[in-house]
Amino acid sequence: VIDTPGSDTYLMRLAHSMADTLITPLNDSFVDFDVLGGVDPVTYAVTHTSHFADMVRDARRHRRVVDQATIDWIVVRNRLSMLGSRNKHLVGEGLRELSLRLGFRAIDGFAERVVYRELYPRGLTALDTLDQDTLGTRPSMSHVTARQEVEGLLKSLRLPLDERGLRRAAARAEWFAASANPLELHDIIAH
Repeated sequence: VIDTPGSDTYLMRLAHSMADTLITPLNDSFVDFDVLGGVDPVTYAVTHTSHFADMVRDARRHRRVVDQATIDWIVVRNRLSMLGSRNKHLVGEGLRELSLRLGFRAIDGFAERVVYRELYPRGLTALDTLDQDTLGTRPSMSHVTARQEVEGLLKSLRLPLDERGLRRAAARAEWFAASANPLELHDIIAH
C-alpha cells in the first residue's frame, strides 16, 4: 500500500505505474471531481479529462508496455450525504461517464458519519473490536452501521489476495491474538 501525495512527481508516477490496484478517493463534490475531469457549467456534461486522469492513463499504458499487466483503477466516492441531492446525482452521472472514457470502477465509499471522527483519535477503525473497554462507552448503532459500511466497501473493492497476502493476514491475526498474552508475543518476536 502506497499513499502518494497529490503533487505530480517522478516517484508518484512510478508508484502509480507499479500498482496492481489503484484506489482514488473522491469527496462527493465537483471540487474533487476536477482532478479527474471538467464539466460544462450549464449542462454538467463531462467536457474533458484532467491532469490526474491523464497521468493515470499514462501510468496504465506504461505498465502494459513493461509487463503486459493491467492496473485495476477504482474511484471511491467518500463523505456521501445520507440524503439524495442534485449534486450527488450530478457527480454520480459525471463519474459514470468518465468511467467509460477512462476505464475505472466507481464505487460508493463512506457516508459522512461522526463515528469515524470519534474513532480516529483513539487509533481505532470500524473494524476493530468496539466494546465498552475500547470505546469507554457502549457501542451504538452508528458503530454497527460504520462496520457494515467498511466491510461493504472492502467487498466492493474485490482486491486480489495472493498467497503472500494470506500469509500476512495470518501473521497479523497471530500477532493480535498473542498481544493479549505478552509471553506469546515474546515467542513470536523471538522467532
